[in-house]
Amino acid sequence: MGQVGFITDKLEIKLLILYIATRLVGPAPFEMLQDLSMCDEGVDYFAFSECLADLIRTEHLMIDEDNRYSITEKGRLNCAACETMLPYSVRMQVEKNIVSHNELIKRRSLVGAKIEERPSGGYTVTLSLSDEHDPLMNMELLITREDMAKQLRRKFENNAEVLYSKILSLFFEEPSQE
Repeated sequence: MGQVGFITDKLEIKLLILYIATRLVGPAPFEMLQDLSMCDEGVDYFAFSECLADLIRTEHLMIDEDNRYSITEKGRLNCAACETMLPYSVRMQVEKNIVSHNELIKRRSLVGAKIEERPSGGYTVTLSLSDEHDPLMNMELLITREDMAKQLRRKFENNAEVLYSKILSLFFEEPSQE
């Protein structure tokens, strides 16, 4: 059976990953890089995973404490020197796909939620929301159980803007006369 896709070898897969990482507005999780890299039928999961690990080992990419990947200066320079070697159609597909992923990264950087175990028992869940310039909200809540703290964090991360609007409306609505 003949070659499928424009990407033909691991060097091109590595270049594709670097090309994607240079165009992301911030660190990205494994799944996002994988999704963006699967824009060509020449890329499969196993080759992608192996190439990503190689790029970490050679310090073209780095991984942070949240298991998100970002490009290093070495990776940026090497990508700039070679990116035109990627087929034009693949580059255009990446450019098209990356827009929505960049919106997710931007949103993720504006919404914060972390859990800390308290020495006296329970958990402090810290929630924050910012616009691109200033913090809009910071809130700390005491939650008694870890599973509830995780659920709260997850719900806030998915619905921070809605929660913020509801809090504001509660403060500004007229109290009932009952």
